[in-house]
Amino acid sequence: MKPWAAIGLALSMLSACSTASPRIESHALGTVAGQSGDRYIIAAVDNDPTAFLARAGSTPHGYDSIAPYGATSRAQALMHSLAKDYRLREISDWPIEPLHMHCAVLQIPEGADRAALLATISADPRVRLAQPLQNFSTRSSEYNDPYVELQRGLRQMNVLETHPWSTGSGVKVAIVDTGADIEHPDLRGRIAAADNFVDADAERFRRDRHGTEMAGTIAAVANNHEGIVGIAPGVRLFVFKACWQLRDDADAASCNSFTLARALVAALDAHVQIINLSLTGPDDPLLRDLIHEGLRRGVVFVGAVSSVAEGRGLLHQPGVIEVESTETPSRLDTALSAPGREILTLMPGGRYDFATGDSIATAEVSGVVALLLAARHALTADAAYRLLQSTSTRPGKGFPDGAAAAAGAVDACAAMTALLGRGTCPP
Repeated sequence: MKPWAAIGLALSMLSACSTASPRIESHALGTVAGQSGDRYIIAAVDNDPTAFLARAGSTPHGYDSIAPYGATSRAQALMHSLAKDYRLREISDWPIEPLHMHCAVLQIPEGADRAALLATISADPRVRLAQPLQNFSTRSSEYNDPYVELQRGLRQMNVLETHPWSTGSGVKVAIVDTGADIEHPDLRGRIAAADNFVDADAERFRRDRHGTEMAGTIAAVANNHEGIVGIAPGVRLFVFKACWQLRDDADAASCNSFTLARALVAALDAHVQIINLSLTGPDDPLLRDLIHEGLRRGVVFVGAVSSVAEGRGLLHQPGVIEVESTETPSRLDTALSAPGREILTLMPGGRYDFATGDSIATAEVSGVVALLLAARHALTADAAYRLLQSTSTRPGKGFPDGAAAAAGAVDACAAMTALLGRGTCPP
């Protein structure tokens, strides 16, 4: 073969190689990817760097003469020992050369308290690093729920910006209200339990408007190609009917001390973390005692602000988070505010419509509290209130068409970043 022919053949071969599709190497984490990280941790131990062996004149860029960086037998033995001592299961491991450590994803035992376990492991002198397996997401993700752009409350409270950190997953919220359409497509999988303390009419229960509106505002399912997105779409709802609807075509409903007391006891028995009370009424000794007992147990009560005519009111007591609509004149300096005018939510029969009032604002704040509780399980009612109050937006901020509100709205994103001590929110 002539020299020029050989050169041409070599060039053609190189050209062919350059156009070939690269091979996709797999270093899969297995089924852990895409799952919630709640049952997994990351742990690392020291890994002495492998001695660099190369021929004379080579450089660190001469990859052909460098042995691949790997985990030493000592590091592997340490990791296996840790897994055995703390009843962990190794899911995946890898040596990290820049940090000179050997790292592993480990599954914690069923029912274990991850935070407590991490604290114990972090104090182990064999361990160089121990942390949660945390989830992250791109900020460009959008929900496929068709009406999400109509949910002005989500925008005004910066709720969607908060969902990368929390959707309220695992938090138990009781709605003490009328019944609700627990078969609504946008509540599928969100209802943990339903109980009726008014009557035995299951059909009537599912036709009740007010409770359906509150349930949808708090927990409508996200990314199901249905309707709207709840403030905290990951929560588990407990619907306790203590009020009866007065008309089929209106939200107005009535309750009494007995039905409300039974519903509150049921909520406490269910060990819920939040009780939403989108109602008002006079001070009541029995109900006040039950609320005090719930507060003692760490339950967060979120209720609608009392009217002037009701005076002190049932929910105007220390420890209860009172809420009013941003669009109404402030009646109580200590009340939190949330959007309450024309808020898109669920209606019985699988429908959607707009609702207005302090009730819907109360449900929105319950949802925001659920987001915070999912991120910090030990958060108290007082701490949640102070956090939300201190991070509320200025009056009028975030309202479309220049419409100003009488009070600043709760800002879910600002509260979350203040709680976590990291992250940024839209201006």
